[in-house]
Amino acid sequence: MISLAPARFPKTARVRSRAAYARVFENARRTHHPALTLHVAPATDQSDGATLGLAVSRKVDGRAVGRNRIKRIWRETFRLHRDQLAPRSLVAVAKPAAAKLDNEALMVALLDTLRRAGALPRADATGTMPDSFNSPSRPSPGRPDMSTPE
Repeated sequence: MISLAPARFPKTARVRSRAAYARVFENARRTHHPALTLHVAPATDQSDGATLGLAVSRKVDGRAVGRNRIKRIWRETFRLHRDQLAPRSLVAVAKPAAAKLDNEALMVALLDTLRRAGALPRADATGTMPDSFNSPSRPSPGRPDMSTPE
């Protein structure tokens, strides 16, 4: 669920310097998606929360407007979910497939990768099986009831 509190993207929430990017790339665990590679490293300062850096090269999209669209969508997605993220340094490196995705798919790609990397909690799993199906009071069809001693 997205918080209605004003979400900001201050300078403290960004990976900004060359040294900061180098530290993330050096210490990171990588999680891949067809549209991006997410580098996740331990945060340097736990009080600031999660920080985000973006790398979208001309190889991804030759037009600046396309590269800026990718960065804008990912920044906004991070900003809206920052309060749920674990305090880590994140760098998202776009792949050429990202240029072909629409805005919604870009957002879903980043969120999915954040969840798989363990930076964002997984959504509650809602099963399709009724609760009574897994209850031990009913033996499975074709199998003997082993719950009571003979």
